[in-house]
Amino acid sequence: MSTSPQKRALKTYRDRLKQRGMTRFEVLGLERDRSLIRTLAKQLAEGGDAAAKLRKTVGNGLAGGDDGPRGGILAALRRSPLVGADLDLTRDDTPARSVDL
Repeated sequence: MSTSPQKRALKTYRDRLKQRGMTRFEVLGLERDRSLIRTLAKQLAEGGDAAAKLRKTVGNGLAGGDDGPRGGILAALRRSPLVGADLDLTRDDTPARSVDL
């Protein structure tokens, strides 16, 4: 039994995609994000440096954005202009207030 011309055309199209390393997949999302998702997919499919940068940016954004080395906050605090200002940061030891409920 032979297949219809439309099915053969679809099979050859998908075979060509597979040879290029591409694959089809379906995602669910909001209607308003359709053009964004398509644009991202197109940019990633084109490859190159822009796709690698986009992949890294989106991956970091989804993973929590671990861009820099560990200890970044500590290093920023050490660069603060208040380092060595001898600030007195102790709190007064005052008794708690009584509250009428």
